[in-house]
Amino acid sequence: MGQYISVNVSQLKEFAEKLTAAGAGDLRKEFEKWLDGIGMEFLRIVSEEIIRRKVVDTRLLLNSFTKGNAGNVWTASEGGLTLEVGTNVEYAQWVNDGHKLNPPGVDKRWVPGYWNGDRFVYQPGAKTGMLLKQQWVEGKHYWEAAVRIIDRMLPTLIEAKLNQWLSKYFGV
Repeated sequence: MGQYISVNVSQLKEFAEKLTAAGAGDLRKEFEKWLDGIGMEFLRIVSEEIIRRKVVDTRLLLNSFTKGNAGNVWTASEGGLTLEVGTNVEYAQWVNDGHKLNPPGVDKRWVPGYWNGDRFVYQPGAKTGMLLKQQWVEGKHYWEAAVRIIDRMLPTLIEAKLNQWLSKYFGV
C-alpha cells in the first residue's frame, strides 16, 4: 500500500514563466533606464552643491556637467557597472579639490592693471598692478558632498525600485 502525494505546481510554473519574461531583457532594460535616472539625479545633486557652496561664477561650471560624454572628469565603477559623470571644463577639478594660485614653480607673479574700488581690473602693459604670492586656494568639495548625498539616498531608491519590479513581474 503506497501513498501518493499530490502537488500543485501551477503557481511554480507561473512563477517560472514570469522569471523567464523578466530575464528576457525587459528587466535589464528597465534596470538600465533606472541607472540612467540615478545618473541624472546625481547630476542634479552636483548642481545643487555647486550652488549651495557658492562656486558658480559665470555658470560655465554649473552648466557643463553631463553624463557619459567624452572628456568627463569622474568615472565611478561598482560591481561591473560604470557611470561616467563629469564636465569638460578644465578648472572643475581644481575648484573641487583646491589648487595653488600661481603656476607650478612660480612663487610670485606680477599682474598689470589697476584697482577700481575693491575690484582689480587687469590691463596688459600697465605700469601699475599687483604682486601675487603663491597661496593655496581651498577646494569646495562639491563632488564628494554629492557622492555622500546619493549614497544616503541609494538604499531607499533601490528598495523602492525592487518593490516596484517584484510587484510588476511577480505580483508580490
